[in-house]
Amino acid sequence: MSIIEVKQLTKIFGQEPQRGEKLLREGWSKDNIYKETKLTVGVNKASFSIQPGEIFVIMGLSGSGKSTLVRLLNRLIEPTSGQVLFKGKDIVKMNAVDLRQLRRKNIGMVFQKFALFPHRTVLSNVEYGLEVQGIDRWQRKELAQKVLKLVGLEGWENSMPDQLSGGMQQRVGLARGLANDPDILLMDEAFSALDPLIRKDMQHELLLLQARMKKTIIFITHDLDEALRIGDRIALMKDGSIVQIGTPEEILIQPADKYVERFVEDVDLSKVLTAAHVMLQPETVSPERGPRVALQLMRDNGVSTLFVTDKEQQLRGVLTAEDASLALKENKSIEQVMQEDVPRVSPGTLLNELFEIMADTRLPVAVVDERDRLKGIVIKGAILSALAGNAVPEAGAR
Repeated sequence: MSIIEVKQLTKIFGQEPQRGEKLLREGWSKDNIYKETKLTVGVNKASFSIQPGEIFVIMGLSGSGKSTLVRLLNRLIEPTSGQVLFKGKDIVKMNAVDLRQLRRKNIGMVFQKFALFPHRTVLSNVEYGLEVQGIDRWQRKELAQKVLKLVGLEGWENSMPDQLSGGMQQRVGLARGLANDPDILLMDEAFSALDPLIRKDMQHELLLLQARMKKTIIFITHDLDEALRIGDRIALMKDGSIVQIGTPEEILIQPADKYVERFVEDVDLSKVLTAAHVMLQPETVSPERGPRVALQLMRDNGVSTLFVTDKEQQLRGVLTAEDASLALKENKSIEQVMQEDVPRVSPGTLLNELFEIMADTRLPVAVVDERDRLKGIVIKGAILSALAGNAVPEAGAR
């Protein structure tokens, strides 16, 4: 079940926004509506759903409507029309008391400009949301210290914001957003004010935090590399409308239109695509089979190597045609001649991390899970095809 479901959410700024809605229904563009009525279309009939534990990135250029959209989700900006369902309850219809409770308990927010109180210590800044809720002083201190440790700021509790670097200040903002233990964390351009190296570190820290906490995160950015690095799915916006929603791979490999194509044309695919994206189904053989059977399997499938797996699909080794022929000639078993030193990677290994591995081996690279079970194999042709933007070759084409 979706934790957030957005249906036809629209925001039009200006007097009599219903006039703008009528023109939108008639197919008018954002620019034409402004020229005719001086109404600005901030968000145009946005619809999407977000799953629990997902990092959902909303991205686009300046003026695309992404920051307006995220503020509609917790009604910092009032929608013109549409629905925002949080666990089935429509936020748009909530009264002031229920909305306040939602913001305090269920939806946290991290801002671009840190928004720290300069006269409060780090600990006091993180405690603020808990203080507003009326939580006991000692309990909120304990909760704040716990989350500061989580974001790597243990020992900085009594420092003032101006004593911290930009990256550390943003960690305080992140800790404050997490202190209430919200169901959803909204992050509006949270890292864009940071230097490039610090920004990359914060992206890495966010992914580590997410691996532990499994929060639902809605992340706003104008940076495509950032979106591709952290997003489980990406919603790409233009002129207030969502142009495409998909995984990073779908956005890159299957752009919805020319605008998306231009947006992603300069992306280095090797830093985005993973082994899981290009891996092929391997041909396997059990170690109990004889070399004659192995050679027949190679002929039938048009391959020169077989991966040796046990009954649990755990990888034991790899058998080449030369190895099998030698075993047949010398009356040896597959286990006696197979190569056990097989290059292995995880499904999430980036393609640019595979280049050196592929250069040092003549064998296909095995893709295995945490229990060393064989999930697929990677060959050079599959990588080259993916980097060229083409489909991965068929399993027999190697």
